[in-house]
Amino acid sequence: MVLHTRVCDILNITHPVIQGGMHFVAYSSLSAAVSNAGGLGIITALTQPSPEHLRAEIQKLKALLRTPNVPFGVNMTLLPTLAPPNYDAYLDVIIEERVPVVETAGGNPSAIIKRLKSAGITVIHKCVNIKHALTAERLGVDIIAMDGFECAGHPGDDDIPNMILLPRAKEALKIPFIASGGIGTGSQLAACLALGAEGINMGTRFMATREAPIHDGIKSALVSGTELSTTHVMKSLKNTERVYKNSASKQVQELEAKHPGDINAIRHLVRGENYRRSFQETGNADDSVWSAGMVMGLIHDVPTVAVLIERIVADAENVIQALPTRVVASGAYPTPTSKL
Repeated sequence: MVLHTRVCDILNITHPVIQGGMHFVAYSSLSAAVSNAGGLGIITALTQPSPEHLRAEIQKLKALLRTPNVPFGVNMTLLPTLAPPNYDAYLDVIIEERVPVVETAGGNPSAIIKRLKSAGITVIHKCVNIKHALTAERLGVDIIAMDGFECAGHPGDDDIPNMILLPRAKEALKIPFIASGGIGTGSQLAACLALGAEGINMGTRFMATREAPIHDGIKSALVSGTELSTTHVMKSLKNTERVYKNSASKQVQELEAKHPGDINAIRHLVRGENYRRSFQETGNADDSVWSAGMVMGLIHDVPTVAVLIERIVADAENVIQALPTRVVASGAYPTPTSKL
């Protein structure tokens, strides 16, 4: 059995497995490993300090691909910030470097989507609710990534888990969609397909791989964590983020309770530089606020990317093939007799 969906055809990938954009994680080494293993690897544009740094990272990724025609992508996320980056300059680099796929998320992506589609680039747009998904579909994106409440990072304010979000997307959308948020196993891939998705998008699970360019201390925290090891911050700013539960995130919550809606009260704790240092230098999982998903409860090892993808796909195929054996004809088992 081979798991092949419309998403595989659109993205020209072997397996319906996508690695989403992640700040200070989705660099060329991880993304190339995912693409080389038959999925779609994506580097994060705004992790790079300038458009020219992004160009260098894209070229580095290209050099790591097993063949020049292996597909890859770049993430462009529009989030509230005091100093917005020059999105047009980043887009210029993406188009000039002939990036085949772009994942967009956050904000109002209409202008970006228009430029990307005019350049012939395949667009995946990440959404947390059906309203935004339908808007993205009208704007002409190729694939929707439905991001459930279980996800790391920004789940929006509707708190809709994938068990509801995915069937709603199946009802509402005409274009293919993939499932994102809380996913890390083959049985979950099979479940997502059953709910109408045509692939999965994983972030946190790919952090716990050998190729992920983050400190082993962070990977150890992911393995030792559980589904209860995350929490939310920045709710009062309407910019909710699911993060690792530690002393830094607790401080943010305490300050938010005292100063709701005041970014200046928590700015020193939620600076990206703090978790860049944790990820890239110290490996201290406790002293910065960093995104992580509830899938931590299903992370038990740190394999190579290739082993992880092969395992997920094989497990999904086994689950799908075993389903007929779990469904029995009515009356196949005797009805229990009450002794009361």
